[in-house]
Amino acid sequence: QVQLVESGGGLVQAGGSLVLSCAASGRTFSNCAVGWFRQAPGKGREFAAAISESGDSTYYADSVKGRFTVSRDNAKNTVYLQMNSLKPEDTAVYYCACRIYTSATNMARTEPDFWGQGTQVTVSS
Repeated sequence: QVQLVESGGGLVQAGGSLVLSCAASGRTFSNCAVGWFRQAPGKGREFAAAISESGDSTYYADSVKGRFTVSRDNAKNTVYLQMNSLKPEDTAVYYCACRIYTSATNMARTEPDFWGQGTQVTVSS
């Protein structure tokens, strides 16, 4: 089992930045690829970014590429999402998720094994 808790969401003006954190507990976290997903009001969930178990591979959706950076500190059992140049269309609930023994790329295509509860990000225009 892996428990995930997101934090760092909030209200920011367009063009601003936020850093989301995903704190994990559980013995298998080191075997997790971790993804960030988001769900805007009235829309389906979409993939945003992912990082491999070791942190040496990342993958991004086109909508966030060049603006978002995912990283992880396995010593702290934490994954981060640095979000820059935020746009109103980035407004959503952001979730982190873990899938055991998969790649960062596959996080965009497969259902994760574990989910966090989400954190709200609101970007004002």
